[in-house]
Amino acid sequence: MPAPRTGPPRGFVQALFSAVAPTYDLLNTVLSFGLHHLWRRRAADLACLTPGDIALDVCTGTGDFALELCRRVGPQGAVVGVDFCEPMLQVGLRKHQMRPGANRCAPILVLADAMQLPFPDNQFSAATVGFGVRNVEDIQRAFAELARVVRPGGKVVCLELARPRGKLFRALYAVYFKGVLPWIGKLIHGRRESYAYLPESLARFPERDELAAIMRRAGLADVSVLDLTAGIVAVHSGRVP
Repeated sequence: MPAPRTGPPRGFVQALFSAVAPTYDLLNTVLSFGLHHLWRRRAADLACLTPGDIALDVCTGTGDFALELCRRVGPQGAVVGVDFCEPMLQVGLRKHQMRPGANRCAPILVLADAMQLPFPDNQFSAATVGFGVRNVEDIQRAFAELARVVRPGGKVVCLELARPRGKLFRALYAVYFKGVLPWIGKLIHGRRESYAYLPESLARFPERDELAAIMRRAGLADVSVLDLTAGIVAVHSGRVP
């Protein structure tokens, strides 16, 4: 059996995202040239949600992916966003409270760990994780938890950074990701170290096929991979049997 793929220690990730929480949304937009909104929309499509569904987003951060799911389930549905970093959730809560309109779906934000979800089995119509599974200590355990809480037939969707497939574009991407991105982070956030972690985390992260295999070992079926924007991000999706 393959050895479990592990991420950074829990305490390190909590401290890192607590520090960047106030500027996280701005930096996401700047560093991705605004494309992260498009990526989340495409990934949310693969969750196959319909009005009235109940959806879960783990590693929700400030709740952008949860908001995307809300647009699909509508006011008659519900979305729960889970994260173990309280400052990120606080930013998300303030952001959601500023949204206009009373007759709408508003995410329910919960402080909890993706590896130990506080929900019963078969609770949700679908589950998503966006740009978060790289930061989980035990990737397979997190996917197994998602498979546990999603109803049979429901989808589990993972949107994550990836290494471009083409050699030339991969080289150019590496220059931006390792050389430019941390300095943009320093300019906006004030600390280069916080965003130097991003390329380090991607270097440790499983390649597409290995991540798909991890999802299968976690109990998901019909796992597929969709590349977006020349392969700088990938969407993995699987079905709960």
